[in-house]
Amino acid sequence: MARIVTRNLDWDNSRLPPEMHTVLRRIFAARGVASIATLDLGLANLPLPDTLLDIDKAINRLIDALVSNEKIIIIGDFDADGATGTALMLLGLRAMGFCYVDYMVPNRFEFGYGLTPEIVSLASKKNPDLLVTVDNGISSIEGVCFANERSIDVIITDHHLPGTELPDAYAIVNPNQDGCKFPSKNLAGVGVCFFVLIALRASLRRQNWFSQKGLIEPNLATWLDLVALGTVADVVPLDYVNRILVQQGLGRLRAQKCREGISALLRISGKQMKHLVAADLGFALGPRINAAGRLDDISLGIQCLITDDRQDALDLANELDQLNQNRKKIEQDMHEEANTLLEELDLSKIANSGGAICLFHADWHEGVVGLLASRIKDKYQRPVIAFARERSDKGLSQKKLQLKGSCRSVPALHIRDALEAVSIRRPQLVNKFGGHAMAAGLTLDEANLESFTQEFQSHVSQQLSFEDCEVVFETDGQLGVDELTQLTAELLRGYGPWGQNFPEPSFSGEFILEQQRVVGKNHLKLDLIHPDGIQHLNGIYFNMDKEKWPNYDAQRVNCVYRLTLNEFRGIQQLQLVIEYLETV
Repeated sequence: MARIVTRNLDWDNSRLPPEMHTVLRRIFAARGVASIATLDLGLANLPLPDTLLDIDKAINRLIDALVSNEKIIIIGDFDADGATGTALMLLGLRAMGFCYVDYMVPNRFEFGYGLTPEIVSLASKKNPDLLVTVDNGISSIEGVCFANERSIDVIITDHHLPGTELPDAYAIVNPNQDGCKFPSKNLAGVGVCFFVLIALRASLRRQNWFSQKGLIEPNLATWLDLVALGTVADVVPLDYVNRILVQQGLGRLRAQKCREGISALLRISGKQMKHLVAADLGFALGPRINAAGRLDDISLGIQCLITDDRQDALDLANELDQLNQNRKKIEQDMHEEANTLLEELDLSKIANSGGAICLFHADWHEGVVGLLASRIKDKYQRPVIAFARERSDKGLSQKKLQLKGSCRSVPALHIRDALEAVSIRRPQLVNKFGGHAMAAGLTLDEANLESFTQEFQSHVSQQLSFEDCEVVFETDGQLGVDELTQLTAELLRGYGPWGQNFPEPSFSGEFILEQQRVVGKNHLKLDLIHPDGIQHLNGIYFNMDKEKWPNYDAQRVNCVYRLTLNEFRGIQQLQLVIEYLETV
C-alpha cells in the first residue's frame, strides 16, 4: 500500500490575482509560483545568452568558420534530445549562411557515447575544420585531445554535469560548468543549442552580415517545436526558462506551424495538434525518435526532423514507428526475464536496507536497458542498474567485452554522485560513467560485476533509509464535487506546460465504485460517484495492478488521479486518469 500526501502549500501566493480559480491558486502555491509574472511564458522573458560561459569564444570561432568557408561537422547524441539538438544546429547554421556544415552521430553499438577518438577519426575523413558537439562532449577528454592533435577545433555544447577534469576544447558552452552564471541550469542539450544560435544571430546582426549577403535573417522561433520536443523528451526540470521554451513550442505545434517530420509523427501516434500537451511530446513522439537510437541509427530520426518533404517525412515517421513497435516487444521480453531474476533475489533484505537493485542478463539489448531500469525503479522505488553485454561488433577499435549499465534513481539519491563515490573508493571497478541526478550510465568489465554490485549496494544502503524508498504519491489534495468539472480540466490543460519538477496536477479522494470492467489487455474502466453528490464520473486506470484489480468486492475506493478531457467522436467528456487505486 502506498502513502498519499498533499503537496506543501506554505507559499505566499497573495500576489496571484484574487479572481484566479481557487484550484489554480493552490496548485501554483504548491509549485512555488509567487506572482502572475512567473506565469507569463512569452519569449521576451527569456534570458540573454550573454552569461553563458565561453559563449563569446564559441561565437567568434563560428563566425571565423563562416567567413572563411570552413567545414563544420556537428557531433550529436543518439537520443531525442541529441536528435532535436542536431537538427536545430544544422538548420540554424545553414539558415545563417554556413555552406559547409554536416552532422554525424556515433552509433551507440559501434562507437559508444560522446566524442570518442573513434568518432573523431571517422569524422576526420571528411576533413573538417571544426567539430561542434550537441548534447555531449563534457566528458570527452580523449576525443577532444585526439581532435586537437589533428588540428581540428572543438566547440562543446552540452548540459550534462562535468567531471573534475574538462576537455581541452576551443570553447565549452554548458550552463552546468563551474563559473557559468546563466540563470537556468536545467537546459536540455537542444536548449543550449537554441541559446548558442540566439547569440550567433545577434552577433551576425551587429556585423550587418544578413544585409551584406542578401540573406533573410532567420526567425529562431520557427524551430521552437524542436526545442520543446527535445526538452520534454529528455525529462529535464521545467524551470521558468524551460517552461517558456516548451510552451512556445507547443503553441507553434497547436497552430500546425511545425516541422513536417513532427507533424507526421503526431499523425501516426493519433495525436490532435489543437489539443496537444507537453506529455504528448514525452510519451508519443520521444519514444519513436529514441527507438532509432536504441535499436538502429538515430540518423533516421534526425532525417525525419530536418526534411521539408511531406511524403518523405511520413515514410521516415512510419519507419520510426515500426522501430518503436520492435522496441516494445524487446522491452517486454526483457521485463519478463527481469521478473525471473527478481524472484531469485532477497528483495525483502534489499527493501529493509534501503539498498539498490543490480540486474544482468546475457541476452539483454544494450539500447533498451535504460527503459527496463526505469520500469523496475518505478515498481520497487529504489535505485536500479540494468546491465547488458556490449555488442562485440565495435567499429574502429576492438575492445574487450564490457557490460553497459543504465541507472535510474529515486529523488533521495544522486545516482551520478553515487557512481563517482564507488569509482573513487574502488577505481578499478568502473571503466567510465556519467549522467545526472536521476539517470546515469556506466561501463565495466564483466568480471567486476559482482564486486561492483556489492560496493554499489553498500554505498546506497548507507545513503538511503527505508522511508526514502517508500512509494509516495504527492497530490494537490482533494477536489470538491463542484470542482470536478470540465472547466477545471480545461484550466489545468491551459496553464501548462507541466512536467519534471513542475508536475501535472494530481488529486486524491474517495469515491463510490459503481462499476468496473477490463478494457484492452491491462486497463480498468471505472464508473465512480463522488460521495458528496450524485455526479457520475468516468475513470480509467491504465496498466492496472493485475494482482489487485479487477476487484468485484470493492464498493468504495481511494485513488490518486489526474483530471483530463477525453474526446471521442468530437465530444469531450470529463475523465479521471487513475494513477493509484486501493479499496477502502
